[in-house]
Amino acid sequence: MKIIHITKDQKLSLKRSIDAGTEEQRKIVREIIERVKKEGDQALYEYTKRFDGADLQSLHVSKEEISRAYEAVDKEFIDIVQEAAENIFHFHEKQKKESWFYFDEKGTMLGQKLTPVDAVGVYVPGGTAAYPSSVLMNIMPAKVAGVGRIVLVSPPDQNGSLPAEVLVAANEAGVSEIYKAGGAQAIAALAYGTETIEPVDKIVGPGNIFVALAKREVFGTVDIDMIAGPSEIVVLADETAVPHEVAADLLSQAEHDRLATSILVTPSIKLAKEVQKEVVAQLADLPRKDIAAASIEQFGAIYVTDSIEEAVGIVNQLAPEHLEVLTENPTGVLPKIKHAGAIFLGRYSSEPVGDYFAGPNHVLPTNGTARFSSPLNVDDFMKKSSIISYSEEAFRAHASKIAKFARYEGLEAHARAIEARLEKRGSDRNE
Repeated sequence: MKIIHITKDQKLSLKRSIDAGTEEQRKIVREIIERVKKEGDQALYEYTKRFDGADLQSLHVSKEEISRAYEAVDKEFIDIVQEAAENIFHFHEKQKKESWFYFDEKGTMLGQKLTPVDAVGVYVPGGTAAYPSSVLMNIMPAKVAGVGRIVLVSPPDQNGSLPAEVLVAANEAGVSEIYKAGGAQAIAALAYGTETIEPVDKIVGPGNIFVALAKREVFGTVDIDMIAGPSEIVVLADETAVPHEVAADLLSQAEHDRLATSILVTPSIKLAKEVQKEVVAQLADLPRKDIAAASIEQFGAIYVTDSIEEAVGIVNQLAPEHLEVLTENPTGVLPKIKHAGAIFLGRYSSEPVGDYFAGPNHVLPTNGTARFSSPLNVDDFMKKSSIISYSEEAFRAHASKIAKFARYEGLEAHARAIEARLEKRGSDRNE
């Protein structure tokens, strides 16, 4: 892990174009989507056999499979999932907004009506690990919002099964529609529907490059949450931080993906050197050593600044997905942080606390997009409709201004639509 001395004038960024894919990948995704649109279930079965090695008889996960999943996990796991789900639900409950209206003295009523999205599809990745936490984080805010139909899709293993942990988490979250489908073909099915899977209005959840590209392609037909890039962590620390804890936190994200980014920003060269040694030592017996080592080698760094103020400036440039503040007074630093997806304050707020249990959502903006976007939240599953109701008095008071405004834009029919209500005709029911 390289130690790099940074000056206040240097410009840094986490932004990478790795989520754009290659032209060949985009072509493959478009072909898959078109085939699912035309052939429906048959395309899903064939792609599942080709990409996942599973010869499915049914796309739907049965109640019997759910029951077997509960038998396959221990009681402690179920208890943990239940408590985590409760924490996540209660945190997101505090985000929920209500419709509102106001009236003025002329009888005008204006307002905003909030309505949950009708149907949401949740993509849960397969591959090298099971992600029950991703299940909870994507489903619970939708439940709080009041979404009526939540569909989960995930790629099966070669035996045609989904991980027991994923099925248990989905069941505990109240999902009854679960399908064995992954990759771009699953995104296409959610967007356009097949004989078995009815289309949804919004798709959320992370996935590989083909899932990300498919979400880009179907956006507009449906809404999506975001295009998530590889995981990122930035640790902002001073000399009071504990080196082996900082190193462990950096590696907690490096083990996700060879493309993950782990960065320490500190004004302490002593801490920098000690963390550098700890990262090497802890990598030695890490089960996902190869992945973490590749991530640290390619995208890991320790930035040393002249002051904590300069370190904060570097953090705001990076706009990381996860930010840990391990300083003598973390809450004093907090007001100076402008850009970060999730902020973890103090020694005992290690990033995995937020990944699994605390309650705030772990679906966070990556690739520097924390400059302008937010974690997945209840608002992402709500639609806002503007309400406008003018009384006759209010209408007549403003009609000429509205008509003139329309004519300034050259839209005569707009102006006449207003003036039609000022004319007196024999057919006017008010006469």
